[in-house]
Amino acid sequence: MVLKRSCLLLTGTMIVAAHSFAQNKQFTIAEATNGLATTLAPQSLKQAGWEPGTNRLYHVVKTGNGDAWVSLAFPSGKADTALRLQQLNSSVYGSNRLKSFPTMQWVDKGHVYFVNGNEVKHGIRTADGFNWTTWATLPENAANVTVDKRMNVAYTVDNNLWLITPDKKTIQITRDADKDIVNGQSVHRNEFGIDQGIFLSPEGNYLAYYRMDQRMVADYPIINWGENPAKANLIKYPMAGGTSHEVTLQVYNPTTGSTTAIKTEGPKDQYLTSVTWSPDERYIYIGVLNRDQNHLVLNQYDARSGNKVRPLFEEKHSRYVEPQNPLTFLPGSNDRFIWWSQRDGYMHLYLYRTDGKLVRQLTDGNWLVNEIVGMNREKNEIIITATKESPLEKHGYAVNWNTGDIRRIDAEAGVHTISANEDGSYILDVYTSSKVPRKAVVRSTEGKTIQTLLTAADPLADYNKAKVKNVTLKADDGTPLYGKLILPSNFDSSKKYPVIVYLYNGPHVQLVRNTYPASGNLWYDYLTQRGYVVFTMDGRGSSNRGRKFEQAVFRKLGTVEMNDQLKGVDYLTSLPYVDANRMGVHGWSFGGFMTTSLMLRHPGVFKAAVAGGPVIDWKMYEIMYTERYMDDPKQNPEGFEDANLLSKVKNLKGKLMLIHGTDDDVVVWQHSINLVKKAVDEGVQLDYFVYPGHPHNVRGKDRVHLMQKITDYFDLHLK
Repeated sequence: MVLKRSCLLLTGTMIVAAHSFAQNKQFTIAEATNGLATTLAPQSLKQAGWEPGTNRLYHVVKTGNGDAWVSLAFPSGKADTALRLQQLNSSVYGSNRLKSFPTMQWVDKGHVYFVNGNEVKHGIRTADGFNWTTWATLPENAANVTVDKRMNVAYTVDNNLWLITPDKKTIQITRDADKDIVNGQSVHRNEFGIDQGIFLSPEGNYLAYYRMDQRMVADYPIINWGENPAKANLIKYPMAGGTSHEVTLQVYNPTTGSTTAIKTEGPKDQYLTSVTWSPDERYIYIGVLNRDQNHLVLNQYDARSGNKVRPLFEEKHSRYVEPQNPLTFLPGSNDRFIWWSQRDGYMHLYLYRTDGKLVRQLTDGNWLVNEIVGMNREKNEIIITATKESPLEKHGYAVNWNTGDIRRIDAEAGVHTISANEDGSYILDVYTSSKVPRKAVVRSTEGKTIQTLLTAADPLADYNKAKVKNVTLKADDGTPLYGKLILPSNFDSSKKYPVIVYLYNGPHVQLVRNTYPASGNLWYDYLTQRGYVVFTMDGRGSSNRGRKFEQAVFRKLGTVEMNDQLKGVDYLTSLPYVDANRMGVHGWSFGGFMTTSLMLRHPGVFKAAVAGGPVIDWKMYEIMYTERYMDDPKQNPEGFEDANLLSKVKNLKGKLMLIHGTDDDVVVWQHSINLVKKAVDEGVQLDYFVYPGHPHNVRGKDRVHLMQKITDYFDLHLK
């Protein structure tokens, strides 16, 4: 017995030692850069989605015989194989043309479609599986493909709009020869929640679409350096204070072949937002926002005549109003809808009648609604996600639209991504937290857990992960600021460490949340392996904290945010293990603007910095975004000049490297080129690197090169 026990103890010691060794595995730069999207991604449900009109959830699984599309019925949880990739290939192509399962889109109960290349394949469920047909063959350069439940297929080719009707008739809706008159595509530079330009009516009898005339907008060259000689691709880029494009909404009637312009009277450079069809297809609702973005009117228009029926209500604010969502009609109702508004300081939901009368405010409090994910008509409930528990988390709730009563559906800490079935009786809840890589649970919306579908193993279990400390600081007005201090796994408080601050601190972005991994970014873990402490914090101006927090930067970008980040610096320098003489800062886009601003407006704080795709002069950024936060340059000359970094180049102390993609059509390359020119003029030395052929962000394998370059720059100047 003694001998056996000794062997057992020895074996246990070996297991512990092996496990300890495994946990010392170091991240490579490739893993730190792209690992969470590739080899180190937590397991997930692939293509999970509800079949309309049912309680059946479908997703793709890998089997020994290839991919299979399986369904789970609730409440029983019974599984069934709906379709195998081999069957799909055999019935559609007669060969193994598809190497993986295509993305299935539900049209309605029992029939689906998928797009493969330029073909739209339509499947109708039968007793033996699915019967497949080629519904449409699109031109090779078709884009913005939109399919509705009647199998209307709308798409664009270049700047014109086409429609394939349910009887498979192909119609060219627009015939604009001038490429700068654009139909059926997203407008207003994708601001105001706009991500499409085609709006098929609820029953598929009409098609509304944006028509954007941008002939009056100045051309801007994006140079393709991959050709010899290099070629200029001219885009329309409306810069702050300049001439903007002009947008109208058109309605096409396939039955008559006629097109009606919606008569949105007002200045031609106003913004048309929140486009919504009424369920009965009689009306279209448009949020008409003035160019100053401080006055919104929600109008009802007759879809057949284009005439305005009535204004329902208006919203004004001394700074800005920012509509981000269409109307959501209650199930079975043509006259009651939900409107999103920040009028009380947080994004909340309001129930209105179509005569413009407010029925009630549905949600309220010092938190905000993130999404409407479904409706439960039987219980008169809206299924939403919101930040009610914490601005660092997102949870699911059911809100009664008759009483405003709200109850939480999920139970666990973290960020929950929720999808509901059609009648709102069940949700798929996929969540993550600092301690949970990913978990997928199906629940009834009464809150009962029905079935756990997935508990992902920790793909980082064997790695030498950083130690993460959540930090709450206070801005100069007492506002809480949330951050993370990220320490090496072998942290020694008696040592002095160099520090890298990573930041964004701009609108619509939040870096610090309770998600996996705990650090928030494996590059941070990689830096701690190399002996750095990393700090990141969301200052005022960033998202998910309400209007006051976001609007604190109004007309003075790069000032309030600087003050908040400097509070972070004060915190760091108060730590005995931080070497205040070896501090670096990095950010991209707005974060690049922040990084460059810190180096030029607060010289000497950071020894080294890397700014990617930085805005240098806000007069050169797009109208919609810039004028919301800064007003027109003629209205706010002091604010624009104060934020202009060209005038501050001579202040540089320390080492600064700028990085830019040569094909950037968001923050155009000229921003950093102008800063380099100014540095030459001022006799100031800085470093510079470009990524040929890349737009605003460097993606794919080249991103590994980018992150290695940034890391090497800090190693060179902070170690």
